Amino acid sequence: MWLARVLVGVVVLVVLLGAVAFGAVRYHLYRPDTNIAAGASVHVVIESGSSTAEIAEILSEAGVIENALMFRWKTRQAEADGKMRAGEYDLSTGMPYDLVMERLIAGPVAVYFKVPVPEGFTAVQVAERFAERAQIPADELTALVTAGAGQFAAEHPYLQDAYGGSLEGFLFPATYTVEEGASAQEVVEMMLDHFDSQIAGLDLSYATSQGLDLTDVVIIASILERESKLAEEFPLVSSVIYNRLAKPMRLQLCATVLYELPPGTTSLTEQDLKLDSPYNTYIHDGLPVGPISNPGMAALQAAATPAETDYLYYVLTGADGSQTFTRTYDEFLKAKQASRDMNGG
Repeated sequence: MWLARVLVGVVVLVVLLGAVAFGAVRYHLYRPDTNIAAGASVHVVIESGSSTAEIAEILSEAGVIENALMFRWKTRQAEADGKMRAGEYDLSTGMPYDLVMERLIAGPVAVYFKVPVPEGFTAVQVAERFAERAQIPADELTALVTAGAGQFAAEHPYLQDAYGGSLEGFLFPATYTVEEGASAQEVVEMMLDHFDSQIAGLDLSYATSQGLDLTDVVIIASILERESKLAEEFPLVSSVIYNRLAKPMRLQLCATVLYELPPGTTSLTEQDLKLDSPYNTYIHDGLPVGPISNPGMAALQAAATPAETDYLYYVLTGADGSQTFTRTYDEFLKAKQASRDMNGG
């Protein structure tokens, strides 16, 4: 009888302790960790390598979920441990646990930027455009596009001998879609890959017959972008460059001198024309040492296959940016004077 009473007492005690333990667990599972009101927007950052417990605490402290312990229990039940992705999330306070898990498993919503790069932009202008519109660090990107060619030469052999390590000329103009958080390296690789795809069908047979290679064609195309306002005149300007190279005759092109002058400079002085620069085609024979802008497809095609002419000169004569092309220097001077007379100069 005594033993039976003891056993009954033990059973009752175990039941009571179990009830107390269950009550304690239930209390901690359902008790809100914070008093943050539901429905408010909140930005949450989940660091890479965060455990489920750490994620639960982050969400709980932000008020996204009511209870960290309950979230951990539900993630275990759903076998979601290790499946939730790091990143930045825009969530709300007081969200259902299942919905939070679903969002974190899906990963952060990607943000993309559209970055238009016009034909004729210089490498520095390209870097500034991506910094402004895609939040790419300007100093990192500028360093890469002006001196980082060696980092990309293995995949893009034409960069092997790029002057000064500059990527000038090979950052193909287009509208690029850039994911938030992209690195300067990724942006450059994207632009170079696009350059490769665009020139894949470019016919270089005429240029090579004249002793020129792809880099020379890019240099000529970069000059066309800066020397002519009208794309339809690219083949004519290109013919002038080829004809001068063939004579041989110095190119004497203003755009090549302007390349190393302060941004915004639009006219040249006599002193500028004597500038000791490898880009100065007034004092050096042949093409400049590298491109002076990043040309588009129309300029590249004209640079590879110029018009068949015997023009050696051209002068701006039209209000629309059109030019008059001449065969002799005397014709050039007459066209220049006619242009001045027309414009009251």
